[in-house]
Amino acid sequence: MLYTKSISTFARDEMKEITRDVEQVVQSSGIRNGTVLIYCPHTTAGIAINENADPDVKHDVLLRLDEVYPWEHPQYRHAEGNTASHLKSITTGPSQTVILHEGRLLLGRWQGIYFCEFDGPRHREYFIKIMEG
Repeated sequence: MLYTKSISTFARDEMKEITRDVEQVVQSSGIRNGTVLIYCPHTTAGIAINENADPDVKHDVLLRLDEVYPWEHPQYRHAEGNTASHLKSITTGPSQTVILHEGRLLLGRWQGIYFCEFDGPRHREYFIKIMEG
């Protein structure tokens, strides 16, 4: 089963937790065991799994990504001026896979699923693919 979800972002760099949205899709599917793929079809955004208990983690991740990939660099050539967002997207990756067991996502106690925006604000979409098995 494939589901399309819409999401709006409000900052250039933003990590929006989508764990509950993914859980709701899983519950509505009726599938109890398998894998869930969360995929972002954008070249300037990504999907990550990380801590969701302390909001400072999101701040620190985005801060460090900005340090590693500054928005402006004298040697960037990309005409759109968003090279840093492409580099951040490559670093986070376009997807994450989570095991589905007895109707639950097998995430760690402190883990959450994030849509990572690196070229916002924008209106985006991502896909959730549930594979039974």
